[in-house]
Amino acid sequence: MGCPDRDCCSAGEMTGTRFPDTFGANTPWKLYNHLIAGIPEEVLVRDWCLGTHWSYVTADSGMGVSFTTSGGSRRRYADDFRGRPLREMAELAKSWCFEEASLGVAALNAWYAQRALLDPLGCTYDAAVEVPDGTIRKMDAFEMYRPRIAAAGGNARVVVVGHFPHVERIEEYAQLAVLERKCSQANDVPDPACEYVVPEADYVFMTGVTLINKTAPRLLDLSAQATTVLVGPSVVMAPFLFRWGVDMLAGSVVADPEKAAFAVKNGAGQFFGEALTMAALRNPEV
Repeated sequence: MGCPDRDCCSAGEMTGTRFPDTFGANTPWKLYNHLIAGIPEEVLVRDWCLGTHWSYVTADSGMGVSFTTSGGSRRRYADDFRGRPLREMAELAKSWCFEEASLGVAALNAWYAQRALLDPLGCTYDAAVEVPDGTIRKMDAFEMYRPRIAAAGGNARVVVVGHFPHVERIEEYAQLAVLERKCSQANDVPDPACEYVVPEADYVFMTGVTLINKTAPRLLDLSAQATTVLVGPSVVMAPFLFRWGVDMLAGSVVADPEKAAFAVKNGAGQFFGEALTMAALRNPEV
């Protein structure tokens, strides 16, 4: 496992947990257990919504969001978490029902995606930049790393987990492979190919959804020799992930909770730039 402290998360076990078999000291669950245990017990949930495209959780500490991921096992927990500990709701990140896990990751970000926590760590934030064929952001992780990747003269090997907007631009300056569950583009390869292509990569950009579908721990192990970036609103903005080999967290913070809640409930509306602000936090040791 990526974390050097094999028993670092044993203290995260809670009485009455919904997932009692997930506390082995040397298993991928410790990534989740550590993140959950980092939430103070007294922080309570105030509101939440499992939306069609996005989900949010609002707590005493603020609002967190995630991409609503479908699939996995059947839903087991239909609790109303309002007034209950945020840490308890964050346990859902360990669910094999991906809708439940989406809420769990949003709950994690309701704690970790606070500017009060991120600002002292040197986190930087977004400003929109217009380009001829669309809008990208200054904090777009792919653009931030473009000069470094391009410096290899087209020889850098880049693997992107998830088909992000404008990802095809990477072909202009690097060798590109995109891991996708449903392949639709020329450079897409099916996600089981991760065992073959990720260890050979120089740069790996991983969607935050990998935290929801539980592929993140294995992918981080496979990308141990690469520069690794977690990308998207579902990224948990926790510096603990640097201990798992992450070089940068390119996630988000909620800029306007009212607009974010409306966008989630409405299933439409501008998310970045209005409701959310892109945030980039670099590993200080790299």
